Amino acid sequence: MAGTVFQDSHLPLTIWFQAMWQMTRQKNGISALGLQRVLGLGSYKTAWALLHKLRRAMVRPGRDRLDGVIEVDETYWGGVEAGAIGRLIESKALVIVAAQEDGKGIGRIRLRTIPDLSKATLHGFIKESIVPGSTVRTDGFPSYPGLEEYGHELHVQRHQEEGEYVLPRVHLVISQLKRWLLGTHQGSVGHDHLDDYLNEFTFRFNRRKSASRGKLFYRLAQQAVQIEPVPFAILVKPQLVVPGGVK
Repeated sequence: MAGTVFQDSHLPLTIWFQAMWQMTRQKNGISALGLQRVLGLGSYKTAWALLHKLRRAMVRPGRDRLDGVIEVDETYWGGVEAGAIGRLIESKALVIVAAQEDGKGIGRIRLRTIPDLSKATLHGFIKESIVPGSTVRTDGFPSYPGLEEYGHELHVQRHQEEGEYVLPRVHLVISQLKRWLLGTHQGSVGHDHLDDYLNEFTFRFNRRKSASRGKLFYRLAQQAVQIEPVPFAILVKPQLVVPGGVK
């Protein structure tokens, strides 16, 4: 257990394996409250920590970058903001999304929170997530031009008429992400931990065509022993929001 996601845990591995199975066997995953009930855990905090540590394991170290034709766009997570116009925000979280074209469908995806919409931030995500030589499709936001410097070919798609869909794959991913956050997790996902939920959504989405739930469990177990331990004090940063209050 040392040097893995299980390090310093007081729970037996059988509980960890049951939690991993509950996460992977259900199409939409499970909430911390649901896991606490299913496993009979003594506290919400224990269930919350289990899930968040496993979400960290859902990102495979050194995973392959996307290639081919990739749609890239940004979205927001948070409540309605009075007076916010366009891409201007005050308290919402910014999320950047990349979706790989696979014929008329969607291949693999990448998601991450970002601090701003600057050229350095958007280009940094694309360099990290997409193989040079790939084609990047965007909506023409002014921070995207200049990708050619890194070996990417930039194609801009804009609305031609009202109701027309541009970047349909990435917008479908965004729609499914928000539906999952609002459904399985009742929308109670704070900005501090949003990347962990994005990790889980990406892991689940990229394996959505798997015929066996057992393969997802196996992959999660495999990756759980490859990542560095995450102490609870770091994981909680800075508060754990529980039903009925903050602990």
